[in-house]
Amino acid sequence: MSGSVNKVILIGNVGADPEIRRKQDGKPIANLRIATSESWRDANGDRKEKTEWHSVVCFSEGLCKVIEQYVKKGSKLYVEGALATRKWQDQTGNDRYSTEIVIQGFNGKIEMLDSPSSGNGRQSDYAESSGRARREPEPTNSYGDIPDDSDLPF
Repeated sequence: MSGSVNKVILIGNVGADPEIRRKQDGKPIANLRIATSESWRDANGDRKEKTEWHSVVCFSEGLCKVIEQYVKKGSKLYVEGALATRKWQDQTGNDRYSTEIVIQGFNGKIEMLDSPSSGNGRQSDYAESSGRARREPEPTNSYGDIPDDSDLPF
C-alpha cells in the first residue's frame, strides 16, 4: 500500500468557549481547546489523573456555524481531523511551533456527545459531509438491526 494516513480522533471536553474569527473574505475559523484525561491508581492505591490539552482549528464553514451556536465550555465532543504543525515567529523573532488538530474538507468531523442547550434530552450528531446538523436515529440494540444472540440459528 502506498500513501499515508494522518488522522486524529479525540473524545474530550471543551476547556473554554470557542473562539470564532473571520478571514478577510468573511469565512469563519473556529478555535477550540479540548481536554482529554486518563486516571489510574498508583502502587499505593492513590488515584492519579493526567490531562492533555489539544488545540483544534476548524475551517469548515458549516461546522463553524454549529460550533458557534452549540459548543460551549464543558461540552463533550468527538473530534476527527488531521494533525498539523505550523511554524511562526514570536514578538522577539524566535521561531515557534504549534501542533493542532485541523478540521476541514470531508476528512473532518465533530459530534456533540452531550445534549444541546435546547433541552430535548437527545444526543445530536453534527457531520462534516453536509456541513449542517443532522439527527441520527437511535439503534434498537447495540448492533443496530442485527437480532440478539437468542434469535440466531447457531
